[in-house]
Formats: sequence, structure tokens, C-alpha cells
Amino acid sequence: MKTTIQHNNKTYEIDLSKPLDISLPIQNNEQNPIAWYLDKPEINPVVMGDFVGSVSSGKSSTNFNNILFNPHGHGTHTECLGHITKDFYSINQILKQFFFIAELISVEPQPFESDFIITKNQVENALNSKTPEALVIRTLPNTSDKKHKNYSNSNPPYLTEEAAIYIREIGVKHLLIDLPSVDKEVDEGKLLAHKAFWNVKNTQVVNNDARFDCTITELIFVSDEIKDGSYVINMQIASFENDASPSKPILYQIL
Repeated sequence: MKTTIQHNNKTYEIDLSKPLDISLPIQNNEQNPIAWYLDKPEINPVVMGDFVGSVSSGKSSTNFNNILFNPHGHGTHTECLGHITKDFYSINQILKQFFFIAELISVEPQPFESDFIITKNQVENALNSKTPEALVIRTLPNTSDKKHKNYSNSNPPYLTEEAAIYIREIGVKHLLIDLPSVDKEVDEGKLLAHKAFWNVKNTQVVNNDARFDCTITELIFVSDEIKDGSYVINMQIASFENDASPSKPILYQIL
């Protein structure tokens, strides 16, 4: 089903019947991606006395599960600056619009000392003067094990502070990446890329010019069939009053 979207005085045509899902699901098995030293999520039937919330158990007419998970470590999630601030800010209150023009770029992190990093020059060259509202970064090589990887204690690639500043300065409001964090796994709490993107200078007392309306989405997966270029993105989140929510970003090719 084709439709048009009016955005910033421009008209974009997309086909709603051809969504490109770049999210990773939460599942209670070893196929679930994991970060930050967590165990896998738990999805289990409610048990109350003789009641078991599972149709297959023969003790319930419905499936009725409890779910225990962490949005930051168990799949695709979208977070706001409340992730790093003393004061509470909710992604459900901050993300109020859900369709944006996005640019998908592919970048191969470069070796730096004992790390692999994504640099300002790489991002700038890949964007080729484009200044999208949403930036989707696919790292190379784009292996399928990203969908199931345990990232804990693996020192994944990350964005440099300079790259995050550049992304902020060109006006990107929504940053998406296929890594567990835009920052180094063990960085002594510096969180340089998070702070640079949100323009947070002091996490104890947030400055007035911090980017309250901007988001970071981590642990996406962009298949090779989706080519670099411009898209319309639909940023879908669950209505959690929390700094982060599991999310389901969807790309639509611009016709």
C-alpha cells in the first residue's frame, strides 16, 4: 500500500506493505543477543497454586507469561538522555514523533590501539554532505552472528567522541547503531559519545542546551539486502516510563 508523507515541506512516497525491520527480538533462549554481563531473558508462565498460565500445560485457557529482561542488554532498544543523568527522564515522554528521514551508512571500524573505532572522517565521508534527522550505522563486516552474539567482555567497536560531536553538529536527532553501545564497553564511566551526542556536560545537573528530544538506538541489525541510502524510518517503542524501551525501528524505501 503506497502512501505519501509530508515532512519539512517535502513529500515522500513509501510503500507501507514493504517494511524493513531492523530490530532484534527478545527471546528466552541462547539465540537472544546479550550485553553487559546479563543472563538471557526469562519468559515463563505465571504459576499461582494449581494455575499455570500455559495452554499446553492443560491448566489454563490462555497463555499468561511473565517476562524478565533488561532493555539495554537484551535486544534492540531506544534510550533518551535519562540513561546517563541523575534526574529521571523517560523515553516515553521524550519521543513524541515517530517518522523521520533517515540515512543508512555502512562503516568498517578502524583499529586503534587495542580497540576498533568509528571515526568522524568515516561518518562524514559516508554521509557525503547529507544531514539527515536519523542516522543508521551498519558496521562491517555485517555477519549474522550479530543477531545472537554475547557481547559481554568482548570490547566491541564504538564511536569516537569526535564522531559523536560531528553527528550532533550536523543535526542528527536519532542515532541508531548495530552495537551494544556507542561507547567503549569499559571506559571508566566516561560515556564520551553518549554525552557528546546529547550535549550533556554534567550528568548531575543537566545543562539547558542538552538535547532532550534526541535518542540513541542500539543493538539493531541491518541485513545486507538493505542498501545504503535514504529512507523513511518509523521509530516504534513500547510505552515504558523508563530511560529506555525495547524498540522496533522500521525502514521504508523512498519511491
